[in-house]
Amino acid sequence: MTTLRTFAALAEQLRGDTNDSVRIVGIDGCGGAGKTTFAARLAAHGDEWPVIHTDDFASHDEPVEWWPRMLRDVIEPLSNNNAATFHPYDWVRREFGTATTIEPADVVILEGVGATRRAWRDRLAMRIWIDAPRDVRLARGIARDGEELREFWHGWMADEDRYVAGEDPRSAADLVVDGDPTTPHGEDVFVVVSERQPGAAPRAAPR
Repeated sequence: MTTLRTFAALAEQLRGDTNDSVRIVGIDGCGGAGKTTFAARLAAHGDEWPVIHTDDFASHDEPVEWWPRMLRDVIEPLSNNNAATFHPYDWVRREFGTATTIEPADVVILEGVGATRRAWRDRLAMRIWIDAPRDVRLARGIARDGEELREFWHGWMADEDRYVAGEDPRSAADLVVDGDPTTPHGEDVFVVVSERQPGAAPRAAPR
């Protein structure tokens, strides 16, 4: 049974849990599920919390196995209250661009495919999974990127499938959100599919 929650309430929950350390929130899900939109709305309700995109680390050559760079350049420094500096990938020019620095904040949002992967899952203050049907995600991707990238999208989704099968990020999520809800709601509200009770341990992901 689904329930409605507001971004304001979620931001207040995360804000109330803050201490002297940076709290990293991972928003995961497959391409086209609605992660970027969710992250932007949550950040706006959290005093414009910084958002880091896994798409800035993925590339045509490394669609999934980019994660050691994110662990080194983002997760480890922020976990130690230090600034994160990285070179975002330019998907048009197919090269890594100039350095971007994210200063420590109460909350930093990490969004994109692989945002809650096992390599740093235990360092996240909250793990969120955005769910949406495969056909919906593909249609959104084609609508955004153009019909000429349909073959690319099929290859991308196959890489996503391997990540999901290997790490089962949905089962590790503290919050599962419906990325294609039929329940009417405004932009300040989202639909919760399931939510882990405080103190409950996530089910171990397969290895």
